[in-house]
Amino acid sequence: MQLQRTPLGHLRLIDDTGIAHEPVHAVRAFPVHAPDEDVALGTADGAEQAWIPTLSSLAPNERNLIEQDLQEREFLPVIERIVSVSSFVTPSIWTVETNRGSCRFSLRGEEDIRRLGKAVLLILDSYGVHYLIREPAKLDRASRRLLDRFL
Repeated sequence: MQLQRTPLGHLRLIDDTGIAHEPVHAVRAFPVHAPDEDVALGTADGAEQAWIPTLSSLAPNERNLIEQDLQEREFLPVIERIVSVSSFVTPSIWTVETNRGSCRFSLRGEEDIRRLGKAVLLILDSYGVHYLIREPAKLDRASRRLLDRFL
């Protein structure tokens, strides 16, 4: 397998038989629980062309190309700190700091905070944007206190 970027910025996959597939996109099988494992490379019509068990098994150049493609396609900000919550009844406005900067969003109800395993929370805002909290117990004390009111 060989991966390269075309002059138009698309990813081109040349498989083991020498056939070129363009454009291809990377898709994670388990983006929350195993972000560096089980990545598929597929065409626009959904046909899978390659399966990558772990990104670490790739050459650095190919891994960078795939990670860039994933960043362009995925938007899952990780909440690092909860600055404020407008009210402890829903709907409420949350002001947070994420790995992509500060933002505000509206939480419609407590049911929009889902627990994914023991150490991951997924929050859905009123516009359908998902926010991730990895290891809520590691948030600062003020953030944990605000979050606990909704759990």
